[in-house]
Amino acid sequence: MSNLTPEEIRKALHENHLLPHGAARNAQAEALAAAAEVCGDRALFRNALVTLIDAYEYSSERTRMMVPFARLLQEYDRDPGTFDRGEAHSLFWRFKWVSGQIINSPEIPLASAAGYLEDMERRYRLAGYSERAVRQSEYYLADAIGDDERAERAVAAWQAAERDEMSDCHACETNSQGAFWATKGDDAKAIEIWEPVLAGKQTCQEEPHRVLARSLLPLLRQGRFDEARAHHLRGYRLARGNESLLRSIGQHIEFCALTGNEARGLEILFDHDTHLKPLTDVKAQLDFHGGVLVLLERLTTLGHGAGASVPYEGSAHSVDELYAVLRAGCLDIARRFDARNGNSRVSDRFLARLGRAPLVNVLPLGVRSSALPQAAPTAVPTPVPTRTPVPANPAVPEPSDASARADVDASAERARHARDQGHPGADALWSQLAVRVAALPESEVDPLLAADLADHRAVSAARAGAPEAAELLAAARDRYRTLGQAERAALAELRLAGVAAQAGADPTETRRLLATAFSAAEALDPADPARARRIARAELTTIRLEPYLRSIEAAHEHDESGHDAGHDHEQDHGHAELAAELDSFITSYAQSLPDVAAEAEEMLGRVILAQGDPERALSSLAASADRAVAAGCPWQAVDALVLRAGVLLSLGRPEEAEEAARSGLEHAAELTDPEEQGVVRLTLADTLLRRRDGAEEAAEHALTAAHWFDQAGLSADGGAQARLLLARAYARTERYADAAEVVQSTLPDLLEHGEQQAVFVREFLGDLLREVRDLPASAEQYLHAAELTKDWEDPRPQAGFAQAAADQLAGTELVREAVAAYERALELYRRAGGAPVAEARILRSSAWLALREEVTADTVAAARALMDEAAGVLEAASAADPQDPELRAELAQTWHQSAQVLDRQVRAMEGADEENDDEGGAESAASAVTALGEAELTALRLEEIRLWDRAAVVYAELGHDHLEDRFQCMNNAAWTEQELGRPEAGVERITALMEELRALPEGVTQEWMLPNAERIIARLRA
Repeated sequence: MSNLTPEEIRKALHENHLLPHGAARNAQAEALAAAAEVCGDRALFRNALVTLIDAYEYSSERTRMMVPFARLLQEYDRDPGTFDRGEAHSLFWRFKWVSGQIINSPEIPLASAAGYLEDMERRYRLAGYSERAVRQSEYYLADAIGDDERAERAVAAWQAAERDEMSDCHACETNSQGAFWATKGDDAKAIEIWEPVLAGKQTCQEEPHRVLARSLLPLLRQGRFDEARAHHLRGYRLARGNESLLRSIGQHIEFCALTGNEARGLEILFDHDTHLKPLTDVKAQLDFHGGVLVLLERLTTLGHGAGASVPYEGSAHSVDELYAVLRAGCLDIARRFDARNGNSRVSDRFLARLGRAPLVNVLPLGVRSSALPQAAPTAVPTPVPTRTPVPANPAVPEPSDASARADVDASAERARHARDQGHPGADALWSQLAVRVAALPESEVDPLLAADLADHRAVSAARAGAPEAAELLAAARDRYRTLGQAERAALAELRLAGVAAQAGADPTETRRLLATAFSAAEALDPADPARARRIARAELTTIRLEPYLRSIEAAHEHDESGHDAGHDHEQDHGHAELAAELDSFITSYAQSLPDVAAEAEEMLGRVILAQGDPERALSSLAASADRAVAAGCPWQAVDALVLRAGVLLSLGRPEEAEEAARSGLEHAAELTDPEEQGVVRLTLADTLLRRRDGAEEAAEHALTAAHWFDQAGLSADGGAQARLLLARAYARTERYADAAEVVQSTLPDLLEHGEQQAVFVREFLGDLLREVRDLPASAEQYLHAAELTKDWEDPRPQAGFAQAAADQLAGTELVREAVAAYERALELYRRAGGAPVAEARILRSSAWLALREEVTADTVAAARALMDEAAGVLEAASAADPQDPELRAELAQTWHQSAQVLDRQVRAMEGADEENDDEGGAESAASAVTALGEAELTALRLEEIRLWDRAAVVYAELGHDHLEDRFQCMNNAAWTEQELGRPEAGVERITALMEELRALPEGVTQEWMLPNAERIIARLRA
């Protein structure tokens, strides 16, 4: 590369500037700097050194910038006069960067760092710059070495000094000033100072990326969890993959570790595992690896130290192994800093970071993360000081065996009461009790308790569909019989029938078991209060199972006969018969057993709904919920209320649906099943999103629903739908980055829920990415949507997605790809027919793309041809419907833009004239547009005016909605008149427009129009 010509080096420097930051860009910049030095062009060498410094600054090799900066400074000291104003500014600006890297390099003695700061101060003073940037650098030095008093003075002087062209941008200064208060422990003050950056009022290349990460723990400590969640979603999206922001990446990993999101933290670690090695910038290593270590220690605490596999330098390591390696490396770096600084500031801060405890048990983030494998927590040493153990109180005796048995007996009674009540927490009580009973000698376990525990195991197996369920239920039944517990034995008989049906037993066998269960219930002592309940349960179970059994028999008959005549009629008759049986059952037990009647009422509502009578179904579902609540079983009302809310939504009654969903959530307080908790919250979120002002609350419930579905192991199903709804709620409140992060995290799941949803999700994500200006990624999603719709009968959806992709690509450097997408969309629209507006818009966009790279005679001709084609399409459509306002507006817009194309040609030709004059009439290398004579320029300008006038006339006919478009046309025409040497004609145009604007009703004219018109007239006359 040392043999490159200066022109080749300049071109390579430009190309290197387009590469992503990182090692490859740095290596190329190093080679180009060496080549520039060899070629002997000192200005080019200086440019190459600046390029190399900039490459290092935005990578994980920041500390390496000191060498090229020293070379650049030597060049300046050798002959300052060779540096023009821009080069001198560039040199002094990078003084600040190097100051930070000297501080962050432990091998540089403290005296050298202090001497560099003094040199910086002297040079800035001589150059006439404010001391503001110097005091800022002094603060960094004082904070790093532990001189807190000097840091305080430096911050005060920094803030008091005047801002000038050497001052960091407002966003970067705000970052550092907030960090000063955060390190002092004043989180509220830090957040207050950071607010302009967090609110988007102050931004730069690396802000708000860094402040968003820095604010995470202060926000958590302030209890501002929603903001912390939002800052993580938005901030990590900005920082991801940017190796100059490794400190921020580490802070996001630490945030996940301290909020119960270890799986998310591990995913972020995997995204950046190439930086788990020793880094050139040891301060970046300490900051990034420190956040990783917080996560690794948390994983070990949760029992994943030996099991989880994490990458390190090309091979898999356990969490414990990686923790040991990274911790040793970081402690070595910290000790090197301490040795340089003469204190333990860096080590103390590092160890304090590792000792941080979780700040919240679980903070749902909304994004999908792979669940960590189950692991038993293990005890690990903690680096934070432990409290002094509390000695045992000798006055409190250890519990005796008798008291332990009494406690078990009391727990058994609580479990039985919950079981008999049908309380959702009964299973947990029995499971806890089983663990305690297992610790007792078998001889000391009450036989009835043993039977109850066996029954619990059998019921759990039946719910899980375990093959041994029937055997376990029969054994539990026999135990109850032996103990004289006929009521419990009868219930076991009924459950055996249910298990048989679930296992697909022959209907005759299932009916035999049902009859046995019914007989066992009837045989109970009439004085037994449970008799009526057992009989009712047997009846309701028979009612529930009989349609299923008949369907099996019907299917068997169909297989034998080979035809299915009258199936729909039989199904309708079956629904009617079932509804009648349920109605009779409810009437019989409404007063004596309201909870059982409520269950039947919910079943009746579902049957009526299947019959196609939603209004009657709503009445039954409401009655079911009311009966359950009146019976003291509010949790039983939840399913009916959730279904009721869904039916109401389908009927277009969102207010009533919201009322039902809120009631369902209220009654779900005691539910223990995570799926049920997820469903009720998802339903409420769906109803709230129908309200104009319901998006924020909808997001809260959707977020919680996603968390519950994750707990239920349903991340890919209910969890995906909850996240989609969460993203929609975020989008409604303009939290587009958060929404995009949520959708992308669960995109594979969402794409598995049918083609229609896949298309919607691709389009939705494309819209979100467009809003956050990630145009290539947005275009990719639209193209995916187009591919999904390519086989649809109607080609217009595919065309629309291709056009949307092209619109995004047009905003990038991918011009050829944009042109191809526009061509595809245009062909599809023309195949479909009847889309003149879409065709015209594509043609206009293609015209502007033709002029993107250069303005030549050929590109101008191509652009004008496309504009003319667009106008022709619209004129043909308007001939069929002359009064269509959309067609007329689009035609006016086409004339408007055609005039702008001509204006672009005029500007390019004027530039060619100037360059040709500068070069003595020689052909300009800067423009390929042939310079035309004054007559040709005049003709083009007159055509511009004609087109703007035509557009303005149509805009005027279309009314006040197009007043701004008309104003722009009149303004452009007026200035073109001035260029033709006819300024008074331009004045007349604007004056006439002003008079018309003044005559319009109040509120029609925008405030800026009249003052702008007055300024235009004044400038034209000047």
